[in-house]
Amino acid sequence: MATLATPVLDDLICFDLYAASRRVTAAYRPILGELGLTYPQYLVLVVLGAHDEIPIKDVGRELRLDHATLSPLLRRLERDGLVTRHRSPDDERAVLVSLTEAGRSVHERFGDVHCRIADALGITQEQATQLRGLLRALTVS
Repeated sequence: MATLATPVLDDLICFDLYAASRRVTAAYRPILGELGLTYPQYLVLVVLGAHDEIPIKDVGRELRLDHATLSPLLRRLERDGLVTRHRSPDDERAVLVSLTEAGRSVHERFGDVHCRIADALGITQEQATQLRGLLRALTVS
């Protein structure tokens, strides 16, 4: 049963963003659970799927996550055999991360995830594009 927000909450964009974020994350949970992933792990694998190999600092920059948040995610993904980490041969201070074959196999299933999420959220592709544009206007500096 849906409850209506109070008039004060109706005036707060931040509340709508918070509620939408929770709904989207909740929609992902069962779908990603089938892959053995959490939502943050999924985001890391999305970024890694676009690169053969990438410095950890660049993954953090793309996801807007600090090192302290990203490191445990990468450790778990490495433990699960989905990513590898190693020092850069060009700069020993830099750690590079990439998908393993198992990680690539999981990444290949993300097309199905995208379709199922669109269905679960009940918005059209046009609405999703519009929403993404508005959100990026708020979040990209």
